[in-house]
Amino acid sequence: MQLHIADLTTERQWRAAIGADQARFEKLLGLFTASYGDLFGHSVAQRQADLEVTPSLQSEQELRFFTLFSLKAGLTYDVLGFVSGRDAAKAKRNQTLGLQVVEAGLRTVDCLPQRRFAKAAEFAEYFEHEATLSCDGGEPRSQRPSETAAQKEHYSGKKSATPAKR
Repeated sequence: MQLHIADLTTERQWRAAIGADQARFEKLLGLFTASYGDLFGHSVAQRQADLEVTPSLQSEQELRFFTLFSLKAGLTYDVLGFVSGRDAAKAKRNQTLGLQVVEAGLRTVDCLPQRRFAKAAEFAEYFEHEATLSCDGGEPRSQRPSETAAQKEHYSGKKSATPAKR
């Protein structure tokens, strides 16, 4: 089995496969192609011509589609490799390469969010114009207290691990 862009014939199939319609895919392809050229100095086809093995992805369009599909589907590398006609290692390499190009493209058009902040004040300044901020995080684990009273204080009844006291 192998994924082929030509097999996608309806907008519903496009959205199901990559999370965007064909028009948006084509629009973003220009940015993706330019970013690939900026990173590597030549196109996918030129880079693949230098390889001694048969390339698994032969164009920026195929790499872009593969990257978006891998993100949308959320498959393990073994399954991703199976549905795309590759092995798990090639699937991971291709996804990593595609994500590198996507990140470079988003940075070029200033659409990449800042992910690290040196100080709390820098974080506050970055989000000062946002009305709502949602954060996803987990509870940090801590050593289970040996005293019964302390255990009861930390016990939630739901988790197998003891969360840190706040």
